[in-house]
Amino acid sequence: MWRRLRILILLLVLLFVALNTYFDRVYTTDWDTPLRVAIYPINGDGSPEAERFIGELDADDFLALEAFFASEARRYEVELETPVRFFLGQQIRELPPAVGESPGALKIAWWSLRTRYWAWRSTEDPQGVPPDVKLFVLFHDPKRSQALPHSVGIQKGLFGIVHAFAHRTLMGSNDAVIAHELLHTLGAIDKYDPATNLPLYPVGYAEPEREPLHPQRYAELMGGRIPITPNRAEIPQSLNRVRVGPLTATEIGWVD
Repeated sequence: MWRRLRILILLLVLLFVALNTYFDRVYTTDWDTPLRVAIYPINGDGSPEAERFIGELDADDFLALEAFFASEARRYEVELETPVRFFLGQQIRELPPAVGESPGALKIAWWSLRTRYWAWRSTEDPQGVPPDVKLFVLFHDPKRSQALPHSVGIQKGLFGIVHAFAHRTLMGSNDAVIAHELLHTLGAIDKYDPATNLPLYPVGYAEPEREPLHPQRYAELMGGRIPITPNRAEIPQSLNRVRVGPLTATEIGWVD
């Protein structure tokens, strides 16, 4: 009797999670209303430089992201004038759970659950309205860290952990990473080779029909880099050098 009851409760919980994930997916990609994205800054390395940088952030620092998504959405005839709105949340003083080295599927699932709970416990809603997506941006002093940890965007839970540089001159490349991880939360997949970081042809190219093919002028957002030669690609320094490709647009609901 009790065994059956426990199994029934577990099945109901799994059903609830599945339905919640499904409706989150539908709601965030129907584009009937603007997607609300909250950005919560975190001092990623404990440095005074990152602390100072975070203290100087304001909502206007994310207008380039709003403009980018508005411009790209128009290319796919999305009717919303501003499809994505960004809000600056309060600074988070606690680091998110670490995923660990070479995690397997079970460890990633457990990390995801822990991080979702951490995100729920650690945040307040900007302007008192719950956001659709929460992005936790860990800022690092570029003098201390030349390379940053891997950023992630999770569709189940609608949150992202983004590593960025705490310097004004690097805000453009930070924006590209933030935009990339945001689209992961909406169901877009990577379009680059993880072994080389080179964009995959043709889906990872912004202009796959360009003649000559190289150098490309833009990075495809989920391809991550601008292909310069078949074996070399550059990180875009601003969203002016980034485009959303047709497959990515389909994955996030901009194209039927």
